[in-house]
Amino acid sequence: MAADLTAGPAFPARASRKKSRSANPSPSDADASRRKGTGAWAAVGRILSMSAMLVALFAAVVLIVIPVATGSQSYTILTKSMAQKFPPGTFMVMKPVAFSELKYGDVITFQMYSGRPDVDTHRIVGFGSTQAGEKTLITKGDNNGANDPEPVRAIQVKGKLFYAVPYVGFVANALGNADRDTWTVLAAVGLIGYGAITVYKSVRKPRGSKDPSGAVA
Repeated sequence: MAADLTAGPAFPARASRKKSRSANPSPSDADASRRKGTGAWAAVGRILSMSAMLVALFAAVVLIVIPVATGSQSYTILTKSMAQKFPPGTFMVMKPVAFSELKYGDVITFQMYSGRPDVDTHRIVGFGSTQAGEKTLITKGDNNGANDPEPVRAIQVKGKLFYAVPYVGFVANALGNADRDTWTVLAAVGLIGYGAITVYKSVRKPRGSKDPSGAVA
């Protein structure tokens, strides 16, 4: 009986000590948990930063670098004449091309009247010629019910569609047409600079650096 009475209360005492340890984690366990949470948020931040950088670089290349490098001109669709494929606000990059290379179905930007700044962007639906034998183009908006009333001469053509980006043209219009070249340069510098800074920040922290607690990161 004596042995049984001595062993009985020993088990509750051990259980009580274990409960006490779980209720009061050691400082090292708390620090490890805190570092784990901080590391997870830091990883999310790096992913978001890299994503923003990639978007900025893509925008700079597609909207600025390629048009400048290829000598193309950019325009914005303002009406519904080319909907559904090219709705209002579409950013159109038009690349210079020889008049003789234009073919049926090409989308071109042309001066509505020779010598005037007003332009239109429609599709080639046929060919003609003047009484003097000069070749002309018959154009039509995809969403229009009839061909354009006047044929297009070679001198009026500004370029052939290179590529288009939906809705981006609204931003270009907001900046205004008069200073668009200046805004283009500033936007290129800003986007590329932002991308460079983001990359620098993402690689600045060396591997194996230590946190303030002395643990290896």
